[in-house]
Amino acid sequence: MPRITKPLTSTEIKNSKPKGKEYKLNDGGGLSFRVRINGTKDWIFRYYEPFTKKRKDISFGSFPTVSLADARNKRNQAKKLLDNDVDPKAHQLESKRIQTEEQANTLLAITQEWMTIKETTVSLKFAVQIMASLNNHVLPRLGNITVDKLTPALVIEVLNPIAAKGNAETVRRLCQRINEILDFAVNTGRLQINTLSKINSAFIAPTKKNLPALKPEELPVFLNTLQKASIKLVTRALIEWQLNTMVRPSEAAMAEWQEIDYDNKLWVIPAHKMKKKSNGDHSVPLTKQTLALLEMMKPISGYGQHIFPADRDPKTHVNSQTANMAIKRMGYKDKLVSHGMRSIASTILNEEGFDYDVIEASLAHVDKNTVRRAYNRTDYLERRRILMQWWSDYIEDASKGSNTLGSSDYSFT
Repeated sequence: MPRITKPLTSTEIKNSKPKGKEYKLNDGGGLSFRVRINGTKDWIFRYYEPFTKKRKDISFGSFPTVSLADARNKRNQAKKLLDNDVDPKAHQLESKRIQTEEQANTLLAITQEWMTIKETTVSLKFAVQIMASLNNHVLPRLGNITVDKLTPALVIEVLNPIAAKGNAETVRRLCQRINEILDFAVNTGRLQINTLSKINSAFIAPTKKNLPALKPEELPVFLNTLQKASIKLVTRALIEWQLNTMVRPSEAAMAEWQEIDYDNKLWVIPAHKMKKKSNGDHSVPLTKQTLALLEMMKPISGYGQHIFPADRDPKTHVNSQTANMAIKRMGYKDKLVSHGMRSIASTILNEEGFDYDVIEASLAHVDKNTVRRAYNRTDYLERRRILMQWWSDYIEDASKGSNTLGSSDYSFT
């Protein structure tokens, strides 16, 4: 007569103590409770492997994480697998593999991988903005979904509330970033096809708004207003520096003395400060006027790191919005922003007949034509020297006696 195993009770399990050697308490049906010498306790299921009939053990987890009821449920599931000639241990390993693969293929996981690549090609500030937009609008609802389960309908449902608020530009950027991430998933073998490639067509395209900028004929009036404006000298110098060098507001604000190459008359902006880091360092030819600006700033900040130090803390640079705020106070709200000074330069230089590619290189623009970009790697440095000097001379002439800080006629007295 076969031996009948008495099922274990919760009290027996709780009261089990370690002994001089490992031992097991049987619950029947192949399930046993193992108590080790060090006091750890776990559940073991013993069975015969299908076809080979070899005896095997599989762990169901440790106690008390896995209760007696949980262990019995796992035993019943294992027996169902065995009835269908499926090895429970092989099934467990395959389930863990699938789970691990799914975790690696969630939108969140792939976004994090994609971002490690993306942040090497853009500025730190822009990288932070990208992740903030995804964390605010996309990842809370879609982050734990595997990319192969993302459908246009699901993503549209998430983006619709943003579109309903009239934030068409935010939706456009999110669509673009989601597509970059899914393209990355395709290229790394986690996805067969990007089914969201046309997702932006489900939304109203944003109306393109150009940044406020002056007309060429309005530049003299602006320079005259700047000369008379009640603003700090460092702020005025910053505005003139940005106007002359044609750089972006943040690039001008973060300028450092160590970036100035006096021997070659260059301001070398490190790649990590540029909008597109992948383009490398950006060299700005220094003109007579910009060199004069630097000489003027030396007594003010030459002892420190930054050319344009913050008023409250000279150890840091001025805020990237300093020039903007000053321009607004000068009466140019909705007429001009500091970034718009690049537009003034571009318009005038193009009208003057300078080579388009040289102007674009001076503005550190990325050629949208990938073929042209691949074959046109020169930075036109010597031709840009001529262009930049012409532009500084134009600004000085436009000042009409207002005297820019870089003007040879300017006096501090």
